[in-house]
Amino acid sequence: MRPTTALLSRSVWKGPHIVPLPIVRSKAGERVPPIKTQARSATILPNFVGLIFQVHNGKIYNDVRITEDMVGHKLGEFSAYVIPNRASRQLADEMASTRKRFAYKQTKNK
Repeated sequence: MRPTTALLSRSVWKGPHIVPLPIVRSKAGERVPPIKTQARSATILPNFVGLIFQVHNGKIYNDVRITEDMVGHKLGEFSAYVIPNRASRQLADEMASTRKRFAYKQTKNK
């Protein structure tokens, strides 16, 4: 396989990081089961388009449907392992709105 510009996130002489995954093509009207993998660093190849992967995020497997825009990226980019905490963001917004600006006051020297 010759490296293309979409797959060149590593040096040319190393080539893309490819993990051998069991790719099963479907026949007409047949549904293919998702491919479970923990290889978050695997590069998405053009022959993965249309397949569904279950990528492990450290706790569960997230479903990732591969599209043409994803070719050349890593599988782990589409399976977030940190969920943003909405409560802490709301707390930060409240703190910012109630924060008072410091004002210097003139004091008398004794």
